[in-house]
Amino acid sequence: MAALGKRQDPYAGYNFRVEIKGLIVAGFTEVNGLQVEIEVKEYQEGGLNAYIHKLPGVTRYPSNLILKRGITSDDLLWKWHYDVTQGRIKRSNGSVILFNDAGEEKIRWNFLNAYPIRWIGPQFNANSASVAVETIELVHTGMVKA
Repeated sequence: MAALGKRQDPYAGYNFRVEIKGLIVAGFTEVNGLQVEIEVKEYQEGGLNAYIHKLPGVTRYPSNLILKRGITSDDLLWKWHYDVTQGRIKRSNGSVILFNDAGEEKIRWNFLNAYPIRWIGPQFNANSASVAVETIELVHTGMVKA
């Protein structure tokens, strides 16, 4: 029996980093919002009743990027968000980078012209020993896979 091809195991979802302005920004515990969709335009051709044409429309990025990390004394993200609240909007490019188990970069999603629109501070509970987590939400103008 002939081999069908080299086996490729999927990459683990925990082995990633976030880079903003070319700098690795702390260890994030969660990233959500890597999403791209294409709107579909329906066109019914006169005299053709068997089906409706479905044509590609505008590409959209319907979700903002939501980044979560354990809070530290590094307040780069807080300052960036605070600047936006004061009308000083500084857009930055960044990346979500996925690594294999050997630590080699395998996939990179570059997001473009991002700036923070929401910061959520940690929740405190004296009955819990969990890590204090901050959340930052970024809006962007697009994403490319590199």
